[in-house]
Amino acid sequence: MPWHKRLRWRLIGSQFLVALVGVSIMMLATRIIIINSAPVVIRPLLEALLQNPGNLRQTEADLIIAFRNAVLFSVLFAALGAVAAGVLSSFLLWGTIINPLRQVANSSQRIADGRFGERVTVPESSGEAMAQLVTSFNQMTATLEQVEQQRVALLGNIAHELRTPLTGLKGYLEGLLDGLFPANEETFAWMTQEVDRLGRLVDDIQHLSRIESGQFKLDFQKVNVGQLVQRVVAQLAFQAQRKQVDLQVASSNRSVLALADADRTAQILINLVGNAIRYTPEGGHVWVSVQENGRFAEISIRDDGIGIPAESLPYLFERFYRVDQSRSRTSGGSGIGLTISRHLVWAMGGELTAVSDGLGQGSCFAFTLPLA
Repeated sequence: MPWHKRLRWRLIGSQFLVALVGVSIMMLATRIIIINSAPVVIRPLLEALLQNPGNLRQTEADLIIAFRNAVLFSVLFAALGAVAAGVLSSFLLWGTIINPLRQVANSSQRIADGRFGERVTVPESSGEAMAQLVTSFNQMTATLEQVEQQRVALLGNIAHELRTPLTGLKGYLEGLLDGLFPANEETFAWMTQEVDRLGRLVDDIQHLSRIESGQFKLDFQKVNVGQLVQRVVAQLAFQAQRKQVDLQVASSNRSVLALADADRTAQILINLVGNAIRYTPEGGHVWVSVQENGRFAEISIRDDGIGIPAESLPYLFERFYRVDQSRSRTSGGSGIGLTISRHLVWAMGGELTAVSDGLGQGSCFAFTLPLA
């Protein structure tokens, strides 16, 4: 943006204009008054002085009075000119500063009333500073609108996830009342399974809420990441064998020590490795590796499973997001495990990422932890 359109220089220019007009009018008024008043005021005083040389003091006093009046008149005219210039510059700056600020204030009130789609439009002539203010304001309202959309979507997702086990429970209860289901151990086991699904979902939502609000504590200590990975893999080995998935750990010649919470790190690993096993078909492979990457320990979980489409990667860590919207969660997942994992990694000073070449190409989840 040209320098003369910037708000700073416009303000400086307006003040300079007021001062310049005031000085110019003072000089002009003084010149006009002196030129016009000199013959009328000074000549009679000089004639009186020539006729009566002894009246010098009186003549001097009269000249001082005449000079003072001339200065007062010039200052008065200069003040009037400066006021006029100030009013004019104020009107010129009104559209540059006041109108955009008034639009921002009115939009803020409408946003406070819940209308998050509000935006402010300011012409380019308003200057760089005002354009930056309005741009930041519009970015803020866009973020608020997005947060509101996510809140509405979250409420809908929670309602949907809660409705699924509740519908199952209701069906079993109605079947028992109507005599369609026998009141035996198998029926009650099915009902218990739905209750467990509902309990896991509520626990996960409560857990995520505590994590996002920072209402949880981390026990930071030196963690041997390689040993922790071996322990988690041994814990999930039976799940992999049952699905006939080859679960391997890449060995490392040196121990990698990270500064982290061991229990939370194990929770993240269980979630990521468990997902890799769950979404890898029979005969597939899952590899877990640990390495140092700069100032961080990097743990990656790679599989040759079903993969993730490119359009789903940016939303993978959102609450309740599903890559396949038509698929129900018969496997028991709550849909917020990845969200919880990412927030835990963030809380420990690391980052969790996911990459995939597309459907059928497998995927790789990797997270970092600061080295001890």
